Amino acid sequence: MEDITILQMRDLIDDVKGADFYANTIPQHLITNHNHIEKPHRHDFYVCMIFTQGSGTHEIDFHSYEVCPGAVFMLAPGQTHSWVLSDDIDGYIFFHTQEFFDLFFVRETIREYPVFRSTYYPNGLTVDGMDKEMLESLFMRIVNEVSHNKWKKNIVLVNLAALLYIEFNRLLLAGEAFVGVSNLQYNNHLQHFEDLLEKNFHKEKSAAVYAEWMNMTQKHLNRVCKTLVDKTTTDIILDRVVLEAKRMLIYTGKSFSEIASMLGYDDYSYFSKVFKKKAGYTPKEFLKKYN
Repeated sequence: MEDITILQMRDLIDDVKGADFYANTIPQHLITNHNHIEKPHRHDFYVCMIFTQGSGTHEIDFHSYEVCPGAVFMLAPGQTHSWVLSDDIDGYIFFHTQEFFDLFFVRETIREYPVFRSTYYPNGLTVDGMDKEMLESLFMRIVNEVSHNKWKKNIVLVNLAALLYIEFNRLLLAGEAFVGVSNLQYNNHLQHFEDLLEKNFHKEKSAAVYAEWMNMTQKHLNRVCKTLVDKTTTDIILDRVVLEAKRMLIYTGKSFSEIASMLGYDDYSYFSKVFKKKAGYTPKEFLKKYN
């Protein structure tokens, strides 16, 4: 495999090609899209799912989560994921483009939800009791709404999705895995920084340059990063570079030197040192251990 597959909405089954929203049961989704999702892949849209039966593991950007009844996952565009699921798996899944969500709201965007705001926030959560019933009910309503062509269908879908996101993020914010910070300005700065980083990490590694692009001092940007995710600006930059290196090492057939060059490092030995410092292994050791 030369590159990591990036699935788009048009790659799905015929009746949703060109659509901005898709929903289905997980068993039916696995049957109809098996050829697209049997290998690790990314999406250019948002993906949300809940498992109601079965077991397995779900790996999202090298973080492994248990699949069990009540496991809920939400992925932003660009994240790499794969799973191993039992034969009795069941649940619900839906996708949508960013435009589908953002066009209906004036004062907020989907990136404002914590689960989608930063790569440092967890993508999965297991719920039970009334919380499980509530989220499962919302997923069921979304799947049911997609299957009919009723009046104001898209308005209903976007509002159900927003309600589900709010409820999920409330649970996430209340959990031990997430450290919430109420400073909206800091959150906006981190989101802006990660947006810039996503577009430029292949070629730009300087914390000072990112701070300049954001019209702030490097010291202040560093304070924002430390406050929100307990990482320096440089840590976040190198974490993103190493994450991409891991993806390419595992999911593509490219050599270590090719990957280093694609990530902006002409000196492979230096790239290997950076990788080892952040990952704990050289690229070769990581590949051997992961396989």
